[in-house]
Amino acid sequence: MNDSSILLESGTNELEIVEFGIGQNKFAINVMKVKEILNPVPVVGIPNAHHYVEGIMELRGEVLPVINVAAALGLQESTNPQLDKLIVAEFNQQKAVFHVHTVSQIHRISWTQIEKPSDMYQGQESQIIGVIKLGGDMVLFLDFEKILLEINPESGIKVSDVKKLGPRERSTKRIVIAEDSAMLRKMLHDTLTEAGFQYLEFFENGQDAITYLEHLAENENVFSEAVQLVITDIEMPQMDGHHLTKRIKEHPVLEKLPVIIFSSLITNELRHKGSIVGADAQISKPEISKLVLKMDELIL
Repeated sequence: MNDSSILLESGTNELEIVEFGIGQNKFAINVMKVKEILNPVPVVGIPNAHHYVEGIMELRGEVLPVINVAAALGLQESTNPQLDKLIVAEFNQQKAVFHVHTVSQIHRISWTQIEKPSDMYQGQESQIIGVIKLGGDMVLFLDFEKILLEINPESGIKVSDVKKLGPRERSTKRIVIAEDSAMLRKMLHDTLTEAGFQYLEFFENGQDAITYLEHLAENENVFSEAVQLVITDIEMPQMDGHHLTKRIKEHPVLEKLPVIIFSSLITNELRHKGSIVGADAQISKPEISKLVLKMDELIL
């Protein structure tokens, strides 16, 4: 499984997902986050742990938290726990084990197949990134970062990290940010405002961002004054951050625009994907102070 995502070319707006089940419900996780899938092993309980956390387990010398996905989603526990599976995942520069009921198969899809959740059930507290229709079934693409953030709020983006940089001057530079999570858009707004960036234009996905940028680029004379930097997540419905970066760097007017990929998927194994599409920098969430310093370097 580790090698399967390598087969995908960078910037094609495709991804591979692992489909898994909790009861009768079907969910998905990006293959790029998955290290391996295990059968159940003994888990050591931890007193007073968060109610999503079953305990800890050892895997090749590493002690990893085991998270009960059914508990995190408010769903029923497994009726056949001996057949359950453990998904070992890595993102946001940390590893965790997610306890699920079944793992079925891997699908290769386009980000355009992932629909934004309806406002009826999507909000800042939602754990659903998008809805994927596969063979008559609806598969929910889960926000695993949100689950970990609920367990440990200190693991997220914090304004205090920016304050540690000391007094900063207000900047008139205009920044375009593509980020699908409402929660993270709010965090980025607060932290970047604290860092002195006053003009922040947010978009929920890469498609909306590139439409806006290409419209601005129609008037090349005013374009350089309209936007000076793009920050993008990778995982977004409709168009991911790698494809957005590729579109920018292949555009005759947009190509000089600095692009920073700010994502939970920045690892040594995956960094080459951002380099191939021409990203000027890649920074792992939640390292907001590194993001701010890189912004200073690129545009101030």
